[in-house]
Amino acid sequence: MFAKIALPLFTISVLAGSALAAPFNPNTQSLARRHQSFDNWGGLSSFSGFDNFYGVDNFSGEVSDQVVVEQQEEVVCQAVSIEVVQQKLLVLQEMAKQIISEQVCEVETQTVVFQQFLSSCSHFSSDLLRTSGHQVGYDSAIVSHHGSFYNADESLSTYDLGFSGSDVGKNIVVPSGSNWNSATSPASVGNAFNAALGATSSSSS
Repeated sequence: MFAKIALPLFTISVLAGSALAAPFNPNTQSLARRHQSFDNWGGLSSFSGFDNFYGVDNFSGEVSDQVVVEQQEEVVCQAVSIEVVQQKLLVLQEMAKQIISEQVCEVETQTVVFQQFLSSCSHFSSDLLRTSGHQVGYDSAIVSHHGSFYNADESLSTYDLGFSGSDVGKNIVVPSGSNWNSATSPASVGNAFNAALGATSSSSS
């Protein structure tokens, strides 16, 4: 049952922001240049403790390690209709908007935390392209909190879920069953990525 719930939810949450953003390349891009402190940025109290989530100079969790956990039962990718996946992605997209618009009241903070969300989502692109050194999987401990978003009356909960951004990656589950082929997939996945980028550019022009 966990495999059926956790895999789609992680995939959705990671891709909902911007899976098509260019992946971070540590050989050509400096983390020091990309980040700045947002603690109390602009004198706004809503930014208090902002840097604590991922850590100083780690705006969106680019600096992270993976610990793959062994499962009692193998988690296997289960193909479903792409429309079902897109529906779930859209739900998480609108949930992100709800969380930000209902629980962050200063527009500057709304803007920054949304960009942080988009940037953190985009790192999964490098995993999918197999250029990040990370395996394609999800943090099962983080995913397990998905049922804590809402109260019984369907309003958003306000309590601390008890983790930080630096915890992501400590309980990675890597589903098996994809069609990845080390000989041919780097090229085919690269072509798919570029085609998606082209579609994104066309849509925004």
